[in-house]
Amino acid sequence: RGMHLNSVNPAYLSCPPGYTGGFLSEVQLRRFALDPRNEMDSDFLDEALAKGDRCYALLKDGHLAAYSWYSLQPTRIHPPQLVLEFDARHVYMYKGMTHPEHRGRRLYPIGINRALQWYQRCGKAGLVAYVESHNLDSLKSCLRLGYRIFGSIYLLRLLGRYLSLNLPTCRRFGFRLRELPACPDALGANEA
Repeated sequence: RGMHLNSVNPAYLSCPPGYTGGFLSEVQLRRFALDPRNEMDSDFLDEALAKGDRCYALLKDGHLAAYSWYSLQPTRIHPPQLVLEFDARHVYMYKGMTHPEHRGRRLYPIGINRALQWYQRCGKAGLVAYVESHNLDSLKSCLRLGYRIFGSIYLLRLLGRYLSLNLPTCRRFGFRLRELPACPDALGANEA
């Protein structure tokens, strides 16, 4: 499901006592990536940072409590052969996570609303995101946060290729999937 959020909810702008929020520097991200619990490996960071993606995080006592990523560029999704494209007026929000010991404090909506506020001050219309239709918990969480579903993309894999069907309502947000060209293997490339 394609979703958008274009209104900041003032109820989710203040950090709980003991927490601080902001965009992380590359040095901070590399340090946090050393802990596998943070679900950010160096390959992911290399790709995200090379595109200019940013991570908004909430910290407690210098430890990563929650984060979400934001991109202004087309971004690979899962499966990694697919790239999600979107209208340049929007920011793509992806890869959100809250550590279990920090759940229940509304860190996810606080981080997203604070990032949305910052991007809107920079001239962006709002955030777009996608949630797989079978991920009911994430869908409910996003809808509770204020996201609105604007359309769906249906994906089918057939004979090793992906076919996608975008509902017409996705056009308004430039929301579409593109399959990356297959990389020739080293042997095939040398034989050509």
